[in-house]
Amino acid sequence: MIAVITGASSGIGRATALKFASKGHNVVLAARFGAGLDQVVQECEELGAKAVAVPTDVSLEEDVNRVADRAIETFGQIDVWINNAAVSLFGHFEEIPTYDIRQLIEINLFGYMYGARAAVRQFRQQGYGTLINISSMAAVNGQPYCVPYTISKAGIRGMSLSLSQELADEKDIHVCCVLPAVIDTPIFQHAANYMGKRINAPAPVIPAEKVAKAIYKLTKHPQEEIMVGSMARMMRAQRLIMPLRMFDKYMQKMIKNKHFKNEESGPFQGNLYGPMTNWNKVNGGWRAEDAGKDTSNALSIITTFASLALVGFVVGKAFVQSDR
Repeated sequence: MIAVITGASSGIGRATALKFASKGHNVVLAARFGAGLDQVVQECEELGAKAVAVPTDVSLEEDVNRVADRAIETFGQIDVWINNAAVSLFGHFEEIPTYDIRQLIEINLFGYMYGARAAVRQFRQQGYGTLINISSMAAVNGQPYCVPYTISKAGIRGMSLSLSQELADEKDIHVCCVLPAVIDTPIFQHAANYMGKRINAPAPVIPAEKVAKAIYKLTKHPQEEIMVGSMARMMRAQRLIMPLRMFDKYMQKMIKNKHFKNEESGPFQGNLYGPMTNWNKVNGGWRAEDAGKDTSNALSIITTFASLALVGFVVGKAFVQSDR
């Protein structure tokens, strides 16, 4: 199997590259940070796979097309294309500089469109292939103080759904969309920030390797859409069950209190316009190595959501009865 992975120098992309390499599959790795890609290439080759690094700015269509060309030149085919490269941006929507919003959309949405077009062209030519787009649970539930990022992730989800329909008569070409919850990656260290407070990763935070495992599974058993992490599934259920006004107020309070620290932070453009060379690793240090052994926090969160779901049901039922 030959897999192209964008955003491969850190986070989910790097974890996915190592996952594929550990299974003996060759990879073509794209990201802006060339030195970081070289490290991932070395790690993949130590696992027995062949890896090729292609320094790439996914906001440039010619760069993305060059990744596809390099994959074909080197391996003769592309079996899987994983659109993963993304940046993040926090702040009150009306206060975020427009040029920063535009830059995020160029990377997160246009970058995926360029990748999808390059992949689909090759898939149609060879008669098979799997495109996997990494979106976010924010695409389903929304997320305050992160509107541009949410717009991009919702667009990715819409593109995936529409492409699945457009390719419905191609039985061996698949389009999959992955909606992760909060993942332990350096994205929060790299994020642009205009909130005035430092960013935190709200619990529960799941390891990037869990997303990589789900991505790899899609290459064997494609699905149009999957969620990774119990929080993503619970929040989707919450939004369906609770009155929307109540859900919106809950989200506002939860994100404001849990996604930011009580520490001041000045305006910060993060990695919007170029790669950051620190935190060039899979994980972002947002969870302890043995966090999976301690379920007390997760159980607390589950209990909270269950309670809110019950409240939503009762209130919703009351609303329905009052309208009769």
